Amino acid sequence: MSFPGPLVESRHVGRWRVHAIQAGGQQLDGGAMFGVVPKVLWSRRLPADERNRIPMGMRCLLVEHPDGLVLIDSGAGDKEDARFYDIYGIEQEPEGCEPGEIALHAALRTLGVTAHDVRWVINTHLHFDHAGGNTRRTPDGAAAAFPAATYVVQRGEYEYATHTNERTAASYFRANFEPIARAERWRLVEGEVEVVPGIRVRPTPGHTPFHQSVLLRDGGETLCFLGDVVPTAHHLPLPWIMGYDVEPLVTLESKRTLLAEAEAEQWTLVFEHDAHTAFGQIRHDGKAYTLR
Repeated sequence: MSFPGPLVESRHVGRWRVHAIQAGGQQLDGGAMFGVVPKVLWSRRLPADERNRIPMGMRCLLVEHPDGLVLIDSGAGDKEDARFYDIYGIEQEPEGCEPGEIALHAALRTLGVTAHDVRWVINTHLHFDHAGGNTRRTPDGAAAAFPAATYVVQRGEYEYATHTNERTAASYFRANFEPIARAERWRLVEGEVEVVPGIRVRPTPGHTPFHQSVLLRDGGETLCFLGDVVPTAHHLPLPWIMGYDVEPLVTLESKRTLLAEAEAEQWTLVFEHDAHTAFGQIRHDGKAYTLR
């Protein structure tokens, strides 16, 4: 798989400059990504390879906020072995990376900042492809990758991640969040909360019971980082829901509410797992939501 570019796409939300960072590529089973939707339908949009996998991204968002840099989600990180990255088709080393550098940190470098400059890390949830970059590999084990940052997630999601079962254990790796707890860098929130002025987390459960999306509002403009409630632009139709979601009917209602508001107020949406489309606005064509 070639790295899904570009590495960084930037725009403004009101006065703030925001950067969609492609932290890597993934290839996951198309049937798992589209749940009960038949392959004859989803494959027209995203043809699968010989292993039935479709190309995906792992997009993060960096916000230049007056209270300090805010990073939303952190990709898969650098702590797993080659076999793991092969299973999930993860590619994190685009052209131009320095030795030992992964895409997220290469993007920060091209933007003229470092991991030490990030003041807030907001996780939509704690699955390995959204929170793996929270920590980094060191000779003494995993440590916070953004040592000056406060990390934010729903309290319920943290409890869910630390009390796994046979269905959920494959997605939650303690090395991605326990070092943050040891460093006392977590801010565990409950429900809809403003993290810093103009940046608010909103529960959008279904993919996990305590999944959240992130709303940015400034200067009369709104941007929503969707996370896995709508992982790609191909998942805009309400019933197109991942097989990975633990509560798909709850996802359906989260999507219904969020997308209706996004269309009515003309939000800009960020699609985290889309290999090609970072930003978009939507309309309803009488049958389904589509990109404008």
